[in-house]
Amino acid sequence: QVQLVESGGGSVQAGGSLRLSCAASGRTVSNHNIAWFRQAPGKEREFVARIHRSGDITYYAVSVKGRFTISRDNAKNTGYLQMNSLKPEDTAVYYCAADERWTLVPSNYDYWGQGTQVTVVS
Repeated sequence: QVQLVESGGGSVQAGGSLRLSCAASGRTVSNHNIAWFRQAPGKEREFVARIHRSGDITYYAVSVKGRFTISRDNAKNTGYLQMNSLKPEDTAVYYCAADERWTLVPSNYDYWGQGTQVTVVS
């Protein structure tokens, strides 16, 4: 089993930055792909970004491309999401997820964190 714990959320002004972390425990996630999703109140959970287990391949939602950067440190068993130029519409609970499959579909991910709130104020 893999346990994921997100941290780094908070409240920030529009245009600001936050860095989210996703710490894994239980067993290594070096053979898992890591993704970030977010869910705003009243909306469905949506894909934000994902990174291949190798760290060499990344993929972003159109809405965050060029502003967010996903990365990972397999030695630390941790994934990251650097968020720059934040907008009020980025406000949501952010979740990290891990799975051996390379997928965009939330239901395909076996492991999830509890989420961390990101609030962007204008």
